[in-house]
Amino acid sequence: MEDEHIMETIGMTRVIIRDGKVVSVDTPKLTFCPLFYKYRDMHVIDSDTVRKNIEQRISEYGLFTERRDLSQGTFVGFGTSEIFMSALKRGTLDAVVSACDGAGTVITASPELVQGIGARLSGLVKTSPIPAVIERLEALGAAVLDPDHASIEQVAGVRRAFEMGFGRVGVTLVDPAEARACKSIASGSQETVTFLVHTTGLRCTADTARWCDLVTACASRDIREHVSKRALLQAGKSIPIYAMTSRGKELLLDRAKDVTRPMVIYPSPLPALQGDQPEPLL
Repeated sequence: MEDEHIMETIGMTRVIIRDGKVVSVDTPKLTFCPLFYKYRDMHVIDSDTVRKNIEQRISEYGLFTERRDLSQGTFVGFGTSEIFMSALKRGTLDAVVSACDGAGTVITASPELVQGIGARLSGLVKTSPIPAVIERLEALGAAVLDPDHASIEQVAGVRRAFEMGFGRVGVTLVDPAEARACKSIASGSQETVTFLVHTTGLRCTADTARWCDLVTACASRDIREHVSKRALLQAGKSIPIYAMTSRGKELLLDRAKDVTRPMVIYPSPLPALQGDQPEPLL
C-alpha cells in the first residue's frame, strides 16, 4: 500500500504527504487564521507558509512517519484534544474515538494519548498504515480500528468502543449526519458525546447540528450565524467552540477547571465574537 496522507489544514489547504515528504500543496481557501497568527506569527496564509508549517510538524513531531511523537503538552486552552483530555481525566468520558495519522480511527481511554494524537494534527482526510505507529499506539493501550488500511470510520469506532465495554464515549466527527448515527448506536446506560470539527465551508443549520454536543466554528459562516444562537456555552472568541447540550457544556466546564490562566465567565447572547476572525468566512 502506498504511503500517502491527505490533510485539509491551515486555511483549508489540501496537502498531500508521501514517505514523510510534502508532495502537494493546493491554494489555501483562507488568507488569515487568528490561531496561527497568535501561535506561529503567520500574518498571511499562502501555499508556501502552509508547506513550511507542515514540514516543520513532520520534522519536529514526526507526523506521518514512524517517528510520530505521541506525547504532547497542551497546545491551546480549548482545543478539541484538550477538551477531551480533561473529560477523560475527570471521568466525564470513559474513552475517545479520534483519528491519527498512520493509524486511522483509534479508541483510547488515555487522556495523555488523546492529547498526543490531536495536539499537532488537524483536518486529516486520509491516511495509510504506519506499522511502527500502530504498534506504539497499541502498546499504550489504544485500539486501532483497521490496522491493515488505517481507515477513518468514526461511527464504526464508536461501535467498537461500546463493544470494548466503555460506557461514555466521545468522538470527533466532520459530518453532522454521522453524529446522529453515533448517537443511535448507544443503548441502555451507554452515551455518545459528539464533537463536530473541521466545519469551514460546511452548510450547517441549528437543525442539522442538533445531534452534536460540541461544535467548533473554524472559519464557518453558518456556525457563527445559525448554529451558535442555540448554543448553551461558548469557549473562545475568535475561533469559538460551542456547547449545544448540557453534556457539551459539562465538557467545556471540565476543561475550564484545568486552564490555569485567568478567564471571565458571564451571561451573554451568543455568538459573542471579539477580535480577529478567520478571513474569509466560508
